[in-house]
Amino acid sequence: MTDRLSKYRKQFLEEWFEFNGVGMFLIICLTYIALLFVKRIFIIDTIAAFEVLNERGDIWVFDIIYGIQYLSVPIFLAWKWTWTTLTLWIGCFMFGYRLHFNQLWKMVMLAEIFFFLPEITKVLWFTLFYTDPNYNDYMAFYPFSLINLFDYAQVSANWHYPLKSINLFEILYWPVLIFGIYFLSGKKLKISAYIVASTYILFFIIWLFFYAAVY
Repeated sequence: MTDRLSKYRKQFLEEWFEFNGVGMFLIICLTYIALLFVKRIFIIDTIAAFEVLNERGDIWVFDIIYGIQYLSVPIFLAWKWTWTTLTLWIGCFMFGYRLHFNQLWKMVMLAEIFFFLPEITKVLWFTLFYTDPNYNDYMAFYPFSLINLFDYAQVSANWHYPLKSINLFEILYWPVLIFGIYFLSGKKLKISAYIVASTYILFFIIWLFFYAAVY
């Protein structure tokens, strides 16, 4: 790392990285909940099947399910970030990078902001372009993912989640983690890439194949 970059790194860690983690956690959770609410109002409620349920007064069951989804956002995010941080922390330890767990956790939490993009893209897609989907169309869609290359109805259900998970945003997320570790450690970029590849990316691929096998 060059002297100039080291100076910016030190300044960032001292002045900006000591942000309130709890406050940022709440902001990200509330943003996801807001996006869920927007998708509910502008997409799901306009699907014909749900309009019929609403007319019959049977939509309350779905309201309960969606309410649980709102409440599960912080639990899911905390679990996701903790798992990701743990794998990266183990990788850092294996390669001799002594980073604090809470530093990595904050970095992973900030990197999550990147995943606002596919959620916003999904809202724009179904509100501006594909305005008359059925519920299966909505559930099967993920922006710039492999599943969009196939007719999802012809694909076995156990492969829907893996094909949605392999998408442009996920692949671009990997360099975000690499540069995050590189910036926090102040060491070699190549080693940071090895850490992410041998931990997060490896476990991510294993998880997708495991999911497809046991679904």
